[in-house]
Amino acid sequence: MSDSSRDTAAGAGWGTTERGDYLRLMPNRGEKLSWLNPRTLWPARNGVLASLFGDPTGHTRGRWVEQRTAAGAPADKVVRHSAPDHFSFMVIGDTGEGDDPQYAVVPGFLKVGRDTEFAVLASDVVYPVGSTDDYGTKFFRPYKDYQAPIYAIPGNHDWYEDLDGFMRVFCDAPPLAEPAAPRRLTPAWWRSLLWHKPRRHDEQRLAEARKLRSAPAQRTVQPGPYWAIDAGPVRIVGIDTGLTGTVDAEQGRWLREVSKGDIPKILITGSPLYVDAEHHPGPIEGGGTVDDIVRDPAHHYVAAIGGDIHNYQRYPVEVDGRTIQYVVAGGGGAFMHATHTMPRVSVAGVSEGDFRCYPLRGDSLAFYSRLYGNRLHMRRFFTLTEAEATAVVAKRLGIPATRVQERPARITLRTRVVASLLGAGGRPDRTSRLRLPVRKAYTQLFSPGSATYSPPFFKCFLRLDVSPDTVRLRCFSATGNRPQELDPPVEDEVSIPLT
Repeated sequence: MSDSSRDTAAGAGWGTTERGDYLRLMPNRGEKLSWLNPRTLWPARNGVLASLFGDPTGHTRGRWVEQRTAAGAPADKVVRHSAPDHFSFMVIGDTGEGDDPQYAVVPGFLKVGRDTEFAVLASDVVYPVGSTDDYGTKFFRPYKDYQAPIYAIPGNHDWYEDLDGFMRVFCDAPPLAEPAAPRRLTPAWWRSLLWHKPRRHDEQRLAEARKLRSAPAQRTVQPGPYWAIDAGPVRIVGIDTGLTGTVDAEQGRWLREVSKGDIPKILITGSPLYVDAEHHPGPIEGGGTVDDIVRDPAHHYVAAIGGDIHNYQRYPVEVDGRTIQYVVAGGGGAFMHATHTMPRVSVAGVSEGDFRCYPLRGDSLAFYSRLYGNRLHMRRFFTLTEAEATAVVAKRLGIPATRVQERPARITLRTRVVASLLGAGGRPDRTSRLRLPVRKAYTQLFSPGSATYSPPFFKCFLRLDVSPDTVRLRCFSATGNRPQELDPPVEDEVSIPLT
């Protein structure tokens, strides 16, 4: 097995190395998505409108579910997948930007997943707005050689066109009828004036794209945007958290019902319940939270895996004498969210020593220092070596260096200033007022516009191996470099008991 980022800098993808073969998989005219482009920002306005004038996704979701039920989808929304007692499946989140980082994941994903029963896409299948016409290069083409069904739950970007593309591709659903006009001068009326509606798509283009995944073993039709899969000894429950992370009342009732029973369960959600050292339990309209359901011992959840945040994190939380693994798995292709901005972990009894993340904090800081150096044309000032970044993060958090350095780097004044400007450790100091946007603001604006097309990309995907007694969860990395493409490193591994 090849070195991981926890072993060596080369295992993280640093240094001069050969670019992977993923380049031959890409379309000749690959898209370079920029969220600083007004032509991208304007169609993606629905999230802002929902926060200002009320979120209509619960009502729209209900209409989609009603349509699917009328078309013959099972009322309980449970897929009975004929898997043996020992089987494996893949999970990959936040994939579809259609550029180098997404395609760099594909060779390793295919290699690790070649004998798996199915895959699950956890949130944001297609950027920027989930348009049907984008599925060819951002879904069908990259995963054309994965010879098993792919299920998906939508993320907020898939909702920017009212879930039209997602429902067409994964549920074979026709477009919804135009809703009734809201009463004048109500918040819904103001929202409707600016709401971005689904664009008319090219039927021939979609038909050609579907041919890329047309083998019988690849075909499946989901019951709707949320579902459950009974496979071997486990039930996998996928929920749709829409534009704002809230579960509507109807879906909440279904979630409580489908969670009953002794069969062990794994939740897949578009909004992670633990992320960036914080707890986000997931509100349900009408009362209660998603995490209340996950924690209930009568429901037998063993893990909750969420997309939306573009990196890997794992929190083993003790709940009533048992451990539930809360995982963030959104590193499947979109721009990278920083890990170096997280404080020292202390949440729900999980300490820094229990916590795992990818990329490592030092690698994240080195990545962003290089990115800012290039963007601001100040490479000599901003760019930190991976050794310098690792050392300064460990110092600021008061933890041992995650990766042992042959020659520990000296922490200079420049190193400290750059680390502080880029928010390393999330710790305020004298330069806090000058801190550059890396976490909240950078996530919302600058980070999507600053994707890098030079390895290492720090992407990842999961493989879960299920037996009657345990689930073995492994996080594999994809850097864009050939060594990690030929033998994808394991960045984290945990064995989850089912009994």
